[in-house]
Amino acid sequence: MTYVTREKARVDRIACPWLVRRFVDREATFLFVPAGDVMKTAERRGAIPFDVPGVELGHQGERCSFDAFLDTYKLDDPALRALALIVRGADTDARHLTPESPGLYAAATGFQAISKDDHENMARQFPLYDALYAYCRARVRVERAG
Repeated sequence: MTYVTREKARVDRIACPWLVRRFVDREATFLFVPAGDVMKTAERRGAIPFDVPGVELGHQGERCSFDAFLDTYKLDDPALRALALIVRGADTDARHLTPESPGLYAAATGFQAISKDDHENMARQFPLYDALYAYCRARVRVERAG
């Protein structure tokens, strides 16, 4: 599958490719284009648009695109749901949503600043999301045991 979104990715537009590559399609490709070109590129390339207004895999109310991916692909892992709260807080104005959200926003902003393009940014940030997912898995285990 090929997905397309806006260039200069930060939180949601990196978290969603991580989610897809780890849990949906390891071979998925991602295109990052100017905001005004997303829908034209999606049509021309047969790609799935995400994190732009009016698409299924976009923000819905207070929920961000990461939430939409979880719902669309029926990913019910409690650790992914916990990670979704962190991502939502970092990607929206609800930085207070989780204690981790401001840190994710800061790290994502820094990675964006030091990466030469969105693909390098993805490569640099995927280990961060792997670590956050491991953290969420451990936290869910403790909560269930408690």
